[in-house]
Amino acid sequence: MLKEVRASHVLVKTEDEAKKLREDINAVKISFEDAARQISLCPSGHGDLGFFKRGVMVKPFEDAAFAMKEIGEVSEPVETQFGWHLIQLTGMIDE
Repeated sequence: MLKEVRASHVLVKTEDEAKKLREDINAVKISFEDAARQISLCPSGHGDLGFFKRGVMVKPFEDAAFAMKEIGEVSEPVETQFGWHLIQLTGMIDE
């Protein structure tokens, strides 16, 4: 079981925007890092959330982040009260 994950995210307004962006990332039309810097509505401007444990992020975001299995994996769009997220798993610590 994962103890902590490290993730980056891109925040957009709509599900359609998130789906299209995920397609572009998977087709290597834009890197996840560039999307986080150029497109994301997140005020941090870089997307990196660092390592976090369960119970820190809002539930839908946390569930998606902890469900991923491979470093570099990009989630399907995830809706929270903040908007629509794409999450990239960038690290993990097992128990």
